[in-house]
Amino acid sequence: MKTFADLGVADDIVAALAARQIINPFPIQTLAIPLALKDHDLIGQARTGTGKTMGFTVPMLQKIDAPGDGRPQALVVVPTRELAVQVAEDVAMAGANRELRMLTVYGGRAYEPQLDALKKGVDLVVGTPGRLLDLAGQRVLDLSQVRVLVLDEADKMLDLGFLPDVERIVALVPAKRQTMLFSATMPGPVIALSRRYLTHPTHVRAESPDESATVPTTSQFVFRTHQMDKPEVLARVLQADGRGLVMVFTRYKRAADRIAADLEERGFAAAAVHGDLGQGARERALRAFRNGKIDVLVATDVAARGIDITGVTHVVNYECPENEDAYLHRIGRTGRAGETGPAITFVDWEDGYRWGMINKALDLPFTEPEETYSTSEHLYVELEIPAGATGRLPRAQQSRAGLAAEEIEDLGETGKRKPPSRDGGKPRSRTRSADSTGSRSTGSRSSDGKPPAAKQPRAEGAAAEKSEPRKRRPRRRTRGGLPVDADASTTE
Repeated sequence: MKTFADLGVADDIVAALAARQIINPFPIQTLAIPLALKDHDLIGQARTGTGKTMGFTVPMLQKIDAPGDGRPQALVVVPTRELAVQVAEDVAMAGANRELRMLTVYGGRAYEPQLDALKKGVDLVVGTPGRLLDLAGQRVLDLSQVRVLVLDEADKMLDLGFLPDVERIVALVPAKRQTMLFSATMPGPVIALSRRYLTHPTHVRAESPDESATVPTTSQFVFRTHQMDKPEVLARVLQADGRGLVMVFTRYKRAADRIAADLEERGFAAAAVHGDLGQGARERALRAFRNGKIDVLVATDVAARGIDITGVTHVVNYECPENEDAYLHRIGRTGRAGETGPAITFVDWEDGYRWGMINKALDLPFTEPEETYSTSEHLYVELEIPAGATGRLPRAQQSRAGLAAEEIEDLGETGKRKPPSRDGGKPRSRTRSADSTGSRSTGSRSSDGKPPAAKQPRAEGAAAEKSEPRKRRPRRRTRGGLPVDADASTTE
């Protein structure tokens, strides 16, 4: 079996990987690293969880002169904040024996630390498109010396509408460079992007085209469940034998909060991660999950891409994914790097058509998911759930510290400023008043600066209406703008 040294990787990087018990490369790494070391442009495609990140991290590190002149020599563009953090951790691990100055930039964090780091000089930048363009627009991020450009999870950047931003970033780096594009799927727009910005690229694929898109080490279970019974079913799944960390996926942000709160009520150490949370809260939940203070992370698809957390044994699709790509990336959080793990999907009756499309696209054997309730015997047997498991975690098993035990990091989070009010910041009244003539005035003063006339008491107005009943206005019928005689109209 080949080692990283056999691929031509530098000794200090090999030693850094060996210190983390990473000795033998995965197939995508075996194919990509030698070509990348020879300066070839690459399109790397492999299923999620098979080591794509290290496929570009290792050769990129080997090409950087550290320390350099302070301007970035390598740039990694990623679609999400969580993936930026993950890639930065992998780079730091592989480059532990090198004097590498790396900066991770993404929205939600304060500008000042990033600006200070750029002034001192960096060798490598990992970031999301929005913040990269922001810093480049302020002329504090100089990309004129980038020699290696990596576009990671290109299909996700396409889904999130980042393609125009990516094109603007590519225009800021030198035309003479090495470009590597990595993605789990390769839709048409991503192929067009690669043709436009890569020079004679080599398409590296770690599996045959007819091979299943799912990872073989991930065992899949699909159950047709009732919406009202899902919390009970989930509580029992979380008590399966050998269960470690679990990721529960939902389509909606409010649902993530609701499910996490319900699990806490049932005795589980759970927390939610979704786009409405501030960056500090999101990173706090992920740290607590990595550190084992919580063992259930309820997330929307924002966390489905690029999050590589050791010890995730189960993935639960609480709600059916939108499409096959979302399904693949969700279940890819378990069964990673050769490990095994089950992925459980709940399919409600209203999700039948959506699941049918996913099942057909991925050629799965779950055309008609078995109807399943929290009392169904096959649920306990297939997922190895103890027979006595109920909807609550026994107190003796409630050993996790919980989210409250994880400290909140002050990120100096940025937010949208409220636009100044047109009256110099003074509060504006939204009340309206009407005088007897029907004219309206806004606020406590009229347009000439004088107080408005006092309104007539409501009781007096009501009495006046009773004493003098309102006359009905006669209606005139017209045709073509001319009056129509009532008698004539009735004879027609």
